[in-house]
Amino acid sequence: MAVITAIAAAGAILLAGCSGGSTTSNAELDGTQLLTIPREDMGTFDQNFNPFSNPDFPMTQVAIYESMLVFNPADGTTTPWLATDWDVAADGTGITFHLRDGVQWSDGEPLVADDVVTSFALQREIRGGFDYIENVTAVDDLTVEFDFNTPFSPALLDVGQQVIAPAHIWDAQDDPSKFTNPEPVGTGPYTEVTNFQAQSFDLLKNPHYWQPEKQKIEGVRMLAFAGNDGANLAAANGDVDWSPQFIPNIEEAFVAKDPEHRFFWFPTTGSMVSWQFNTTKAPFDDADVRKALSMAVDRDQVTSIGMQGYTVPADCTGLSGAYDTWRDQAVVDSCTWTKRDLDAAGALLDAAGITLGADGKRVLPDGTPFEFDFSVGTTSSDWVSVGNVISQNLAEIGVTVNVAARDWAEVVSSYENGTFDSGIVWSNNAPTPYQFYRGIMSTETVKPVGEQAFENYHRFGVPEADTLLAQFAATSDEAEQQSIMNDLQALFAEEAPVVALFPGPEFGAASTLRFTGWPDADNPYASLGAVRARSAVLILTTLEPVKG
Repeated sequence: MAVITAIAAAGAILLAGCSGGSTTSNAELDGTQLLTIPREDMGTFDQNFNPFSNPDFPMTQVAIYESMLVFNPADGTTTPWLATDWDVAADGTGITFHLRDGVQWSDGEPLVADDVVTSFALQREIRGGFDYIENVTAVDDLTVEFDFNTPFSPALLDVGQQVIAPAHIWDAQDDPSKFTNPEPVGTGPYTEVTNFQAQSFDLLKNPHYWQPEKQKIEGVRMLAFAGNDGANLAAANGDVDWSPQFIPNIEEAFVAKDPEHRFFWFPTTGSMVSWQFNTTKAPFDDADVRKALSMAVDRDQVTSIGMQGYTVPADCTGLSGAYDTWRDQAVVDSCTWTKRDLDAAGALLDAAGITLGADGKRVLPDGTPFEFDFSVGTTSSDWVSVGNVISQNLAEIGVTVNVAARDWAEVVSSYENGTFDSGIVWSNNAPTPYQFYRGIMSTETVKPVGEQAFENYHRFGVPEADTLLAQFAATSDEAEQQSIMNDLQALFAEEAPVVALFPGPEFGAASTLRFTGWPDADNPYASLGAVRARSAVLILTTLEPVKG
């Protein structure tokens, strides 16, 4: 707690205007205020704004770099952004985007089609993906053509949401994956890095932004916190304006301190949060074992205790609330492994040869204890609580689950290289469930242990999923897509590739004391919890400072 308090104090000092070696201070901004946001899972910041190798760094893909379109999952709308319009090939084998004329990079250079070509080449080289793209061609300065090697109906929003970086900067890098990009050049509303310190940094206005009338706030200030507790203290004290993190007992801890200005909105449209098992390790390669462990979990306790009642238990489709229109109720009604049933769980484990010993604890067929780790990041206090609930639940059937809370970087590294036992995990969250199921059970996303994976950490795939996903991608007929998606849901329920726990709430709390224009349930122009998503740019370009 001493460390957290020290970090929170440092944030408070920064908010008071102390710059400590900075180049620009609040005073030099004529007393204007910066939109202040905590980052609860980064105790310190490294000045690395590489959108390809370090895409999760705060504001990189929100305020600095932009995409050709912006999809808003809160209401399902799509807004043209760096592109004004596009033409989709009738057979689904390509898209042509028409870029917005007059857009400039923050260094004054024009946005051109070559920037799009370079961005996709770098994304594929550094992070992989976009395997369906055969060629990306600059037809002219404002037209870029994508040709696919197979029909791919989800491509519009997949391609359209890729951030675009300037070719004239990135083509000059010897090793783009290692370029830290400390002074980024972007098309976004806030690109000018200043006051960069280990625990905070500011982004000021892009002097060449293509929508200057929407730069109503002076800039963004990010604060680093080594966990929810420090970020929540800053929120409670009014030191931040926008709090996109888990806040326990939010009505009392946050809203009640200033009910006139404070509010929250937690829709259950985020990524599905699951308990994943490393299927390269026995007995996790057995679907019945995964189902047995799932049936031992009390999801009502997980959601009410671990998640403070902010979400609901998952069902056997694995789909979050974002995909309610796709959900097949027949699959929900016919599947049992997301319902708690200790007797059935024990029977499945017995059948797998994982039996109870004289001490009441289960042993594997070779006589060794059935004991394993549940990995989770220490900074995510809500998910640590979820792990503790699961550990207590599993003890009731003689299974020992150790909650291994470590630094998130260490946890993610173990996921990526395939050395973990089990752990909490988030899913792909895209406009359709295609990416979710592909990242959960396609053989195309399975990497060998030791080879870095960016999805499908549990390393599970079945050919049946590949076939269904290919069929879905090949058709644009909505009825046919729904039928295929029903089959994918049934396959997920049969295989239990991961154990779905609950749809992630889109945590979003804010104050109207200094800024107005926030989205909410009545005006869902963006998700209040989407500070790390492309759609957060909609918020940055809508907010207005309170005058006076």
